[in-house]
Parts: sequence; structure tokens; C-alpha cells
Amino acid sequence: MSDHDEFGAFLVGFIVGGLTGAVAALLFAPQSGEETRATIKEKSIELKDQAMIETDKALKQAETVAAEVRGKVEDLSKKAYQQGEEISLKAKKAGEELVESAKEKVKKIAPKKNDVEIDAASEI
Repeated sequence: MSDHDEFGAFLVGFIVGGLTGAVAALLFAPQSGEETRATIKEKSIELKDQAMIETDKALKQAETVAAEVRGKVEDLSKKAYQQGEEISLKAKKAGEELVESAKEKVKKIAPKKNDVEIDAASEI
């Protein structure tokens, strides 16, 4: 985003500098009013054309940056989804291991007649 801001500042400075230079040249040049008006018209057309060119360049640059950002966001989204899936599988596996470990401990501690109750409870 800072590149965009810097380019915008450059573009504004470029236009203001061009206008200032044109006005200074017209004020200090020994020309008649008609010649001065013609020169102002020519310079304004040149500046308009130059501004259009710079605007087109800025638009193309913005489109390029937007496409790059879109691609990076898609990549990051895919990576985040994959990592979420991995974490989910690891958590599920760890949970299953904990359940199995708890069952084993309960079986060791509980009397034999409670084995049926433990198996029934684990199915729920």
C-alpha cells in the first residue's frame, strides 16, 4: 500500500510541478497575449495527455498488485485450511488415544463384573 501512496504523491507532484513550470514560463516569456493563450492551450493539452498516460500506468500497476495479492490470499487460505485439517486429525487421534488409555486404566482398576458396563458406556 505504501508504494501506491508514494506513486500517488509522485503523480500529484509531477502535475503540480508541470503546471507551476508552465505558468512561470508563460509569465516571464516576452510574448503577445494571443501567443500566450496559444501556448497555454498547447501546454494544457500536453499536460492532459501526460496525466492520462500516468493514470493508465497507475491503473495497470494497481491491477497487477491486486492480482498478486489475490494469488497470495488464495495460497494462504489453502495453507490455513490444510493446517486446520492436520490439526483436526491430530486432535482426533490424540482424543482417541486418551479414550483408549482411560479405558485400559479403568479395566485394570474396575472389577470384572463392570467390564460390560464400561464397554456399553464407551459406545455412547
